[in-house]
Amino acid sequence: MKRLAAIAIFATVSTVSFSSMSYADSLTMNGGPEIEKTLSTYDKPFAVRYLENYDNAKFDDTKGADAEAPRTDKGIQHIQASITSNKALVEKLKKRGIAVKDIVNAEQAADGSIIFSVN
Repeated sequence: MKRLAAIAIFATVSTVSFSSMSYADSLTMNGGPEIEKTLSTYDKPFAVRYLENYDNAKFDDTKGADAEAPRTDKGIQHIQASITSNKALVEKLKKRGIAVKDIVNAEQAADGSIIFSVN
């Protein structure tokens, strides 16, 4: 009986642990609406990735399966609008010399931080 109780307790603790994973651990965290919602309230540290010739990179199929998927023009506009709505984030970007109009992608890492791709 003690063994059965121990297994039940372990199963309960495991279930609670997995259910409390942060949103950043989700596979869909970088999808359009999800990343836009995150950006509109984001207030943590971020990283910047500078891209060379983003327009041509959209058509480069030699990057491999785990390369960052480029956003559509409409997707870029949505990301930029979400960033613009977050005045504190806009100020932090300005301090780092980054204009919102130059951001072509945003990706959330598993630790919750954001990586902005700048063209």
